[in-house]
Amino acid sequence: MFRALVRSTGRIKEELCSWLITRSRPLPRPRVDAPPAKVYRSLKRVILTDGVGRALFEEYTAHQEGTRKEEETGWVLLGVRDADEALVLATLPAGTERDAGVAHVRFNSLGQEMASRMVRQADRRLAVLGVVHTHPGSLRHPSDGDFRGDSQWVGRLRGKEGIFGIGTIESASDGALSIGSQPKPHVQCWSGLRFSWYALGDGDDRYRPIPVHMTLGPDLARPLHLVWPVIEKHAERLDRLCRQQAGVRFELAPRQNGPALVMRIPLASAGSEVKIILMEKEEQYQVVQEGRSFAMNPEDGRVDRAVYLLLAELAGQEG
Repeated sequence: MFRALVRSTGRIKEELCSWLITRSRPLPRPRVDAPPAKVYRSLKRVILTDGVGRALFEEYTAHQEGTRKEEETGWVLLGVRDADEALVLATLPAGTERDAGVAHVRFNSLGQEMASRMVRQADRRLAVLGVVHTHPGSLRHPSDGDFRGDSQWVGRLRGKEGIFGIGTIESASDGALSIGSQPKPHVQCWSGLRFSWYALGDGDDRYRPIPVHMTLGPDLARPLHLVWPVIEKHAERLDRLCRQQAGVRFELAPRQNGPALVMRIPLASAGSEVKIILMEKEEQYQVVQEGRSFAMNPEDGRVDRAVYLLLAELAGQEG
């Protein structure tokens, strides 16, 4: 069994080539040039899809209206890193199980890692580009504490450079209009909120402001925000199943009380699969064979163990 989806730090392996050889003498071996490695330069700009921009401002607004508004919150950014620009295509929220206060936020990395695996089903080019987080006060620039952590981390990113957004609350005079504005190339404002954007490279001694642009497009991870508590609840066990089973797929399914997270694990026979439907307070297990679906009850609340109990029962039936 092999991993269905690669991690963000994975590299595409070169394909192997074979050559025909005649009995009399070998054919001249043609020269095969490997595709040129992408050359990364210092970032000149960051581009957000309008879906990403809306997710950041709308969820920041919801955070300010919630019971944890005095805490910092944040998002991991996924997208495509080109030679000198970064295109942000997805946001992964810090999560309800984040460790946060008025001067720090520690993301729920298990939930984000699992969600990034789900998002990459559609586009495996996606990689971590950087982080956005908020400051409850008026500090529009990353703090010294931010720098100590970020400077040790950016060397692991593509291009050895990351993008960082800082969210702050603005006074009415600074632009509390319902129409967005961009008073500076690296600043976005909307409805009394502000995001200031910076870049930091490996070995840099300070952040630098980076121009931000908008383009049409979705936030590829926004649908997952609706089932984020479910992802956090089962992240470790779902990740284990993904590592141990081939061809695992995820999708969302509508339910009366909101969408459910669905995990599909293919079985050996064509068209057969185990289907796990995950909701906040309930898990359902089904086996699909020959176009028919059967409900199963593995009698274990831990998803990974439940799946293997189910698979063992199926193997016993076949034996």
